[in-house]
Amino acid sequence: MISLAHAQTAGAADPTGGFMQLLPMILMFVVLWFLMIRPQMKKAKDHKALIEALQKGDEIVTGGGLVGRITKIGEAYVTVEIAEGTEVVVQKPAIGMVLPKGTLKSL
Repeated sequence: MISLAHAQTAGAADPTGGFMQLLPMILMFVVLWFLMIRPQMKKAKDHKALIEALQKGDEIVTGGGLVGRITKIGEAYVTVEIAEGTEVVVQKPAIGMVLPKGTLKSL
């Protein structure tokens, strides 16, 4: 008698259609999106805006730690004066941040 009841419930259809099995995966993806992917996309967008807003005379810091003033801007490269009479050519994506005007004088 018990085996018949067990056999009858084993073949019953899932009323949620298997959605409950996918729910943890969907929730993990949503959490991953908001905690990791979205902030990285925002950071990349901000860096792209920083690169596009560069002007001659801006004081910058590169990813390698060089501090200097922009003297020339090209399509992919920027010439940075790191000391009086000493210029280096740096790729635009290597620029980490733009410093406030007058920062180089205080260093």
